Amino acid sequence: MPLLDKIKNHSAVIGVVGLGYVGLPLAVLQTQTGYRVIGIDEDSEKVDLANKGKSYIGDVPDKDLAQAVGTKRFSASTNLELIDQCDVILICVPTPLTVNKEPDISAIIKVTQAIAKYAHPGMLVVLESTSYPGTTEEVIVPELVKRNFEIGKDLFVAFSPERVDPGNPSFKTHNTYKLVGGITPACCAMAQTFYEQSIAKIFPTSSTKVAEMTKVFENVFRSVNIALVNELAMLCDRMDINVFEVIDAAATKNFGFMPFYPGPGVGGHCIPLDPYYLSWKSKEYDLHTRFIELAGEINEGMPYFVLAKLQRILNQRGQCLNGSVILVLGVTYKADNGDPRQSPATKVMELLQKEGAQLTYVDPYAEKFKIGNIEYSAKKLSPALLSECQCTLILTAHSSFDYEMIVEHAPVVLDTRNGTQHVPGKK
Repeated sequence: MPLLDKIKNHSAVIGVVGLGYVGLPLAVLQTQTGYRVIGIDEDSEKVDLANKGKSYIGDVPDKDLAQAVGTKRFSASTNLELIDQCDVILICVPTPLTVNKEPDISAIIKVTQAIAKYAHPGMLVVLESTSYPGTTEEVIVPELVKRNFEIGKDLFVAFSPERVDPGNPSFKTHNTYKLVGGITPACCAMAQTFYEQSIAKIFPTSSTKVAEMTKVFENVFRSVNIALVNELAMLCDRMDINVFEVIDAAATKNFGFMPFYPGPGVGGHCIPLDPYYLSWKSKEYDLHTRFIELAGEINEGMPYFVLAKLQRILNQRGQCLNGSVILVLGVTYKADNGDPRQSPATKVMELLQKEGAQLTYVDPYAEKFKIGNIEYSAKKLSPALLSECQCTLILTAHSSFDYEMIVEHAPVVLDTRNGTQHVPGKK
């Protein structure tokens, strides 16, 4: 049966390589659409949990995963050889940075080599992992062509970037606009037909490069605007102006302004990483993306700004950071979410450690948090805990925190997220 028919009648077998924050929700969605899904991940612990119907991703309820397993539509494995049983392969592997802030696409290369080894004619391969413009064309296609597959006829290859916002209650995979770019028009059409089975709106682009650039640009846009407001926050601090009040006042304008808010840094799986993919690739074209690199520099400097401000606050109280007990509130990268990836709290706490501060933390979404060789366990927020610490440092403003209690009982509060904005008499 031709691949197009298999996709339309939902008899195609879908392989999802990488069962993380992108892959697992996507795999469950495909089972709900009616496909049989094989999930592949090198982490055996994830595979075991997935096969037991136990979700380790906040956006995937246990009941949804258990139902997928119970209906026999989903199974997970560490075996890449299972690619040969699939008609559609969705690549959802991590694309981190090296220590020198260069793209690390080793996971994409590994999966692509496995696909080339086990692929068969009549297969759709889609890269969802974020990478620099040209990755699909320059990394994936050559490996497949080595096997004498004709792209657009034997194999269909596309890029369709993930747009996951962990913890967002309104926009999930199924109702977030899906970009699709193909190596050939036939590739784009095949990928578009596949995603139309499960996702409400599809936006086709003219090429994989356009889709790749669009994904990176979305996060560069956010990075640059966050850097702008972070720089404004540093200026407002020197001028003794409340930067959050300034932003709220500016946001009353009915046009031409979009509010962004400062913080102790940027976190998550996109904004701290994606701009560097683009700035790295731009050098191939003799262009230095100074604006993008400057934004990264400013955002990466925010933990140091928090450290300096905390030292200044303690000095004004006749105290020294070395030996002071600092209570950190919130260590995940965003409010009301358990995702710790690239959390600015990691760098802030690392700097505090180096200065000799005694750290403790509260976060209902993170029972354990490791900084260097030290693993911390979350405490329960209480008046006693607040009062016994020299300073309370809010790094992630979870809605479950009792901010009135925090302001009342903490000797001093450094609020980097404006969580205490509605508390009268805050300090």
